[in-house]
Amino acid sequence: MSRPDLSDEAKVAQYRAELRAVGRNQRLAGFALVILGAIAVWASASAGAAGPAVQWAGYAALALGWALMLAAIFLRTRYHRQRMRETN
Repeated sequence: MSRPDLSDEAKVAQYRAELRAVGRNQRLAGFALVILGAIAVWASASAGAAGPAVQWAGYAALALGWALMLAAIFLRTRYHRQRMRETN
């Protein structure tokens, strides 16, 4: 990979857009799971007999969502390091 050309504002904006695209699906899926998990944990009090199962499912969704978001951060950081490394 070649180093990005960051000589003017338009090229910087283009590189930022490129970075935002890396890991986007994982980040969005993680965010959705975190929101759904929080709703499930919050709603488990009014779920009756299924409350403990809903609560555990909510905690599992929270854990998986955060893991996906951290994986997306890792992917983006690794991509950026590869791009900034000079190759001749």
